[in-house]
Amino acid sequence: MKIIAIDGFNARCEAKGVERDVSLFIMQHEAVEVGDFVMVHVGYAIQKMTPQEARSTWELFDQILGPVNTNYTATLPPQNGPGKARGEKFGGSK
Repeated sequence: MKIIAIDGFNARCEAKGVERDVSLFIMQHEAVEVGDFVMVHVGYAIQKMTPQEARSTWELFDQILGPVNTNYTATLPPQNGPGKARGEKFGGSK
């Protein structure tokens, strides 16, 4: 995410048109400025990224998430444990 504003240990960040408030507390010993890119996990900036790293990361996410079909029925992964048949759908019905 790109830092667009900083207020103490809090930053307003943006990625793909979505803005989030992010804590900079974990990175308090590293200089961060408006315009820097950071990797965010559960609301905390955990490391700085170059613009090239940020762009490459979003390109990979787009490739992974691009073919996702939202009209699917989720199924459990194959398991050999008792009570779980292969292909059994969530909720226990087949």
